[in-house]
Amino acid sequence: MSAMRPTDPRAGLQPRGDEIASYRTYLEAQRAVDFLADKEFEVNAVTIVGTELKMVERITGRRTYPSVAGRGAASGAYFGFFIGLLLFLMGGTLLEALLPALLVGAGAGMLFAVIAYAMSGGKRDFTSTSQVVAGAFSVLCLTEKADEARRLLTELPGGPSQPEGSGGFGGFGR
Repeated sequence: MSAMRPTDPRAGLQPRGDEIASYRTYLEAQRAVDFLADKEFEVNAVTIVGTELKMVERITGRRTYPSVAGRGAASGAYFGFFIGLLLFLMGGTLLEALLPALLVGAGAGMLFAVIAYAMSGGKRDFTSTSQVVAGAFSVLCLTEKADEARRLLTELPGGPSQPEGSGGFGGFGR
């Protein structure tokens, strides 16, 4: 299913409908919706919902003054490159415009990064990336079309995991 358009009336609302299947991976849930589409089912009545959400923070390294200075210098040099490019386009020579802008940008970036790190007082001396991951994926379908979708999914090779009970999904939007 393609991404929702900004004008889609469902955007920002809780998902609604009955759970017609559940899967351990997003790819399995996507395969089920693709199967429904191949069977010419109205897939705009279907929603994939990630459940059992967890926030995972993966530590990528340690922050030290040299690493902070290096990253600050690289970031500043990147900004300086664009300033130097603008100066070059306004009539300077490549060496006269680009080199000083790169050096000043790298120096300023390094200085500001080191000052910001020093002011942090040693808190969070590591770098990381964060993401939200789902432990399972539920496929929901509007109540009026749910029985037909369930029937079609019984034809799916490998079949879906059937949801517990016959109720809706977590009390959402019936």
